Amino acid sequence: MTSEAEFLKPKSDCSTNALHIDPKGCDVSMPVVETTYGGVPALTMTRGDYQAILLPEKGGNLVSFRDTAKNYRFIREPLEDMERFERSPIRFGIPILFPPNRYEDGRFTAAGQSYELPVNEESTHNHIHGFLYRAEWPVVGQGEDGRETFVEIRQDIDQSHPMYAHWPHAFSISVLYALSEDGLRQQVRIVNHSDRPMPCMLGFHTALNVPFAEGSDKDDYVFTATIGERWELSDRKLPTGRFQPLNEGEQRIAHGGISPFFEPMDNHYTARPVEGHNRMVLTDRRLGVKLVYDVGLRYRHWMIWNDGAGGEFFCPEPQTNMVNAPNTGLPDDVSGFVLLAPSETWEEECRFYVENA
Repeated sequence: MTSEAEFLKPKSDCSTNALHIDPKGCDVSMPVVETTYGGVPALTMTRGDYQAILLPEKGGNLVSFRDTAKNYRFIREPLEDMERFERSPIRFGIPILFPPNRYEDGRFTAAGQSYELPVNEESTHNHIHGFLYRAEWPVVGQGEDGRETFVEIRQDIDQSHPMYAHWPHAFSISVLYALSEDGLRQQVRIVNHSDRPMPCMLGFHTALNVPFAEGSDKDDYVFTATIGERWELSDRKLPTGRFQPLNEGEQRIAHGGISPFFEPMDNHYTARPVEGHNRMVLTDRRLGVKLVYDVGLRYRHWMIWNDGAGGEFFCPEPQTNMVNAPNTGLPDDVSGFVLLAPSETWEEECRFYVENA
């Protein structure tokens, strides 16, 4: 089996020359600036009042999205706790999960191919969160195109990549982050370069600050999300295949809004788009400002986790598939499990933007 440390190394040498300056010292006239963040090489994107910071060497994690004029910090940042970030990067920023969440005993079979993933959650004897959220991501593009400032990162997996031993396919996955005056856009592209069907399972452990505005309190915030039905989970945190009724608070997630900390949540839901949109809306009632996380319709399931209702952040996590999808025995159109044919491409987009309430 491959050690987790091997996944931290890039497949190819595609590094940038860091300037070793703090993001606050950036020349904001430049659309993308090479900086450091907490001592880690970073790329800082700026467009109007918006700023975003990406750590290519730390899982390709976008650890910051800010409105610098209003001092809004939407994403939970690790700057004040880099040691904890090293231990548990999924608690900060937007970690890339491929595959997302848990898989029973780290094993599944799809299209006649057996897969064995490292068991990295001892308490449940499951594999959790995939291979790429700690990997180095080579930067393959950066700059501006007139409307957006962007950075693109990409993993190219083949037999020389340590992931291949567990996911025996040649494929590429690229993530583009782009800033405009409308907010932040994320576009993912996955291409199966192998000659066999390949499982395509993706999610994001998106950590949002509550509050995100200076001067507000967590009690000023409510959220909604386009959740449908709640999957029952076993004591191993795996779906049983049955639904549970939504309690009163969960019904308010879907309709009306409720505090992100109304109760401890580590809950799994189907997505139920409304008027063609699949999204989470976090509202600061004191300021009358909404942060909208509009995820593509191909993300057919949500996890919502609030760290035991701790009152600092919560994670609305879009996933293409339900937890443990290939082992559930449910039809693919229910579980969200996707097999990419040889040479097939999967693409989807998410956006963050701000509205007045």
